[in-house]
Amino acid sequence: MANDATHRPPLHAVLPPLVLGTATFNTQYVSDPHSMPYRDIVAHALSLGVNAFDTSPYYGPSETLLGEALDALVHPSPTPSSSDGANGNSDGHNQARAAVPVPRSSFFLVTKAGRIASSEFDYSPAWVRYSVLRSLRRLRTAYIDMVYLHDVEFVTPQEVLAAVRELRRLRDEDGVVRYVGISGFPVPTLCSLAEMILAETGEPLDAVLSYGNFTVQNRTLGLPWVDGGAAAAEEGFGQGSSPLERFKRAGVDVVLNASILGMGLLTTRGIPVTPPETDEGGGSRSGTKVSLLAHWHPSPPELRAACKRLVNISAAAGERLESAVIRWSLAEWARLAADAGLGVDIATPGVGPRKIGVTVCGVTTIAELEETVAEWRGVLSCLGQPLSHGDEPYGAARQEKVLNLVRNELWPELRSWLDYVWDSPKPGYVNTRSEADRGVVPDDGIVAAFEKAKQSRTTATFAPNR
Repeated sequence: MANDATHRPPLHAVLPPLVLGTATFNTQYVSDPHSMPYRDIVAHALSLGVNAFDTSPYYGPSETLLGEALDALVHPSPTPSSSDGANGNSDGHNQARAAVPVPRSSFFLVTKAGRIASSEFDYSPAWVRYSVLRSLRRLRTAYIDMVYLHDVEFVTPQEVLAAVRELRRLRDEDGVVRYVGISGFPVPTLCSLAEMILAETGEPLDAVLSYGNFTVQNRTLGLPWVDGGAAAAEEGFGQGSSPLERFKRAGVDVVLNASILGMGLLTTRGIPVTPPETDEGGGSRSGTKVSLLAHWHPSPPELRAACKRLVNISAAAGERLESAVIRWSLAEWARLAADAGLGVDIATPGVGPRKIGVTVCGVTTIAELEETVAEWRGVLSCLGQPLSHGDEPYGAARQEKVLNLVRNELWPELRSWLDYVWDSPKPGYVNTRSEADRGVVPDDGIVAAFEKAKQSRTTATFAPNR
């Protein structure tokens, strides 16, 4: 099923400005993701107006859990309801009541390809194709709105280029992908790859997802334009070498910011300076979220300690650290990405369409979701959107309070750890997937089923067995 890229609206016209990240539906964040209220989180997110979701095959069961939660809303089962004579059912028997289905077109679905395990990557066209087709099944959908190549710094530029071309084939020839992007940690690498892809293909990337590089601790993605860089900001965006200027010149449509809590670093619990003891199998004895994070988090002990000091400073100002961090990142990225022309369109009453930066936020509970959305609505209110009832405490006064707290107290306390960036990959990294195995895909029927459907011109109905 061909999908002419020239007929697609630009990404900035269709991507929502707040995305629910589901990396948290994974054993890296919780000991048992299947016991999470993942269905309730997804359903409640949609009810709150959060209608974009980000996942990856690398996130353990995340794709499967997200697909299950969304499918329950797209194809709801009839629910029993007690009936009585007043409702026209004089027999009093329970009747099946059909829930209103959520249209697939009402939410934006994002996944990734290329990363298999912590040190295992396969960017070959064959694997990328297989990965996307497998994601279709796991996510229970006929198409994926956007696919990133996952953590591009771990492979060569040539591998990234070949994988981008394969994703675009899946977009143009098969119609199962609509937008293509890259994700990763080192900002200079992301910039260089975006430039290379434009130069080699003549077509820019739709999106770049940067994680952990626009937080209260690490502002790399926004430098020198971030709050505190007023002198640089006076010069305006142009031909400089800042990341945002490079992305803009490379034709990238949208740059998204993710991991605003630094993957747990900027929370009240934080990341333990010394990882807890492990059992004989190498797993955490406690099994808690904080202990799981401690073993894989890439931050050095000194940075963990520095971030932990921010907890008491925030508390003295009447704030939970994570609340202040979320608000600062949401507000500042909304502004900076918009100023750089790398945001998405939103409608503002009395003003009309305007740009705003896109943030990906992960949660593990309903309470975390509601707090994030309340902070986001507060950010929107500072841009002219009316505040909802009950959200008044999250308005302009709170935003100014948080910006001052970060600028005047948290940044000075971080000292030399402000804007520190850890290595990715770490020195000595070797891709554990051998060259002989790259491009070798499982014989599990996924590719064969898709090709059969494609030959019979029923690609649009290719979906998993529910």
